[in-house]
Amino acid sequence: MPTTGVNVTLVRNATVLATVGKTTFLVDPLFAPQGSLPPIDDTPNDRRNPLVPMPDVDLSHDAVIVTHRHPDHFDEAAREKLDSEVPLFCQPAEAEAFVDEGFTDVRPVEDAVSFEGVTLHRTPGRHGHGELAEQMGPVSGFVLVGDDILYLAGDTVWYDSVAETLDRFEPDAVVLNGGAARFNQGEPITMGIEGVSAVREATDAAVAVVHMEAINHCLLSREELRSETEDTLVPADGEQIGL
Repeated sequence: MPTTGVNVTLVRNATVLATVGKTTFLVDPLFAPQGSLPPIDDTPNDRRNPLVPMPDVDLSHDAVIVTHRHPDHFDEAAREKLDSEVPLFCQPAEAEAFVDEGFTDVRPVEDAVSFEGVTLHRTPGRHGHGELAEQMGPVSGFVLVGDDILYLAGDTVWYDSVAETLDRFEPDAVVLNGGAARFNQGEPITMGIEGVSAVREATDAAVAVVHMEAINHCLLSREELRSETEDTLVPADGEQIGL
């Protein structure tokens, strides 16, 4: 699998440091200590979140991207720790909430914006299936275009818009949110084995899967995903991978 100028460090859950060229984005910061948050309700596993501690990772970054404001993607601990003046990219519908929390450089992305030599394109996502996806609210992915192209799919299942994004941008690297997160009823709301395999078949890009083994409703293990898919990177917490 060829390497590109993209580097990704998985911090924990969906929190990653994504470097394209010389610019590093902190994505979906979840900074809460292990066990300090309640379990997500109506799920098969009632353990307190996060399930695992924060690894010892240098969190230096140039900007922040929040794909959506669910508490496992942006939490109170992150709000308190982040520099209030950091450039923060988000969905337009959620910009006001960040301003209300004191962030002074909030940059909602309607379609595309540029920053430090990287163009950020906001892309569609579907957080589940049918009526449940509607209840989960809007979610986004982001494609980061520099000399190389990274697609951060966000909390989405495999569906037409993900395929269209892959076709449109032809990314060099893709980061998927896996874990097959689910409630007691209904289908998973993030990618499982079938979704990851569909992405793997649809692109020649390097594919990495995060959002695993950190939140109580993510039931698909890294070991199971590795055993059931090919040519897929499944990093451990704190691991840096070149894509």
